[in-house]
Amino acid sequence: MNLDLSPEDLAFRDEVRAFLDEALTPELREAGRRMTSVFCDPEFSLPWQRILHAKGWVAPSWPKEYGGTGWSEIQRAIFAAECTRAGAPGLAPMGLRMIGPCLIGFGTPEQKAHYLPRILSGEDYWCQGYSEPGAGSDLAALQLRAVSDGDDYVLSGSKIWTTHAQHANRMFCLVRTRFDGKPQAGITFLLLDMKSPGISVKPIITLAGEHEVNQVFFDDVRVPKANRLGAENEGWTVAKYLLEFERGGGSAPGLQVSLERLRKAVAEEGIEDRHYRRRMAEAEIAVQAIDISERRVLSALASGQKPGPASSMLKTQGTEAMQRIDELAVEATGLYAGVDQPAARAPGSNVAPIGPQSGVTAMARYLNDRAASIYGGSNEIQRDIMARLVLGL
Repeated sequence: MNLDLSPEDLAFRDEVRAFLDEALTPELREAGRRMTSVFCDPEFSLPWQRILHAKGWVAPSWPKEYGGTGWSEIQRAIFAAECTRAGAPGLAPMGLRMIGPCLIGFGTPEQKAHYLPRILSGEDYWCQGYSEPGAGSDLAALQLRAVSDGDDYVLSGSKIWTTHAQHANRMFCLVRTRFDGKPQAGITFLLLDMKSPGISVKPIITLAGEHEVNQVFFDDVRVPKANRLGAENEGWTVAKYLLEFERGGGSAPGLQVSLERLRKAVAEEGIEDRHYRRRMAEAEIAVQAIDISERRVLSALASGQKPGPASSMLKTQGTEAMQRIDELAVEATGLYAGVDQPAARAPGSNVAPIGPQSGVTAMARYLNDRAASIYGGSNEIQRDIMARLVLGL
């Protein structure tokens, strides 16, 4: 298997680099560098999305007829990697990478015509209504009730850990429309307006002191049945399809950037401890292995195969490698890592940091990324999937 880039792909990489050099403003680059989680505030992500939309590059994975680029799998991977290395702020994934592909795969012509252009432009900002207080990794246990009433469903219950619900004007949501039989067979997939009467959003402040996630309450919220994606009681099929996109690969470039940031901090602090250096080398080896694995999956995708259980493997390995690097970064920062200085790490801030600049975001990243092995399906569940589908256990 040849994993090297072809001359054509190298020329495409140079084109992407030239565009990024010109299009990324210093403010956007700073916002990208100071991100402490996978989600960037829309204050910075939406301006970058509008720039990419004007270029026609905002949805590389979409089919060309719906606004995609028509790029190959290799070109899409190159683009994502170069954006990461250039320090571009991350785009909100819920619209472009999650519900967008699901609408293309399961939506009616009317739903596609209405929602897809608004996702591309950023006019609609989506959040994901999956987890509940009693249904996280075991998503089939969800209990948010949707009762049929004429042309509507009436929703009662709540969702939790809903990222950026405070910013979103749209939500894609899993609800329970049947309570008998197999749990997965009674779930329906809905698209809803966050301004609907009866919806309230309560902030959840993370350990890092940031408002990223929320609990969303539904008090007799009416959702038109025309907003259902797929058939009633068959939302589990849509949800599984979406999770393949949520868990997919593509983490190696970000891990490599984190390693480079770590190397800089270690050099600045003059760390020579042999035990620490050994652990750092182990992290570098893990990232190299993930990079090769992603290239192999990319080669398979280029031949028309789905990521399948490989997405579970890459999700598990990628999130655990990220947590390992975060731990090393906190140790490299020393006592200064424990200083809570949110103002100093905010993009555009003129507040001088306490301690080294490289350590300002170390603790916030560490705390935020502790959830990485839980969200998108916990790593324990991913190992069950791998055991069943790969090892046949």
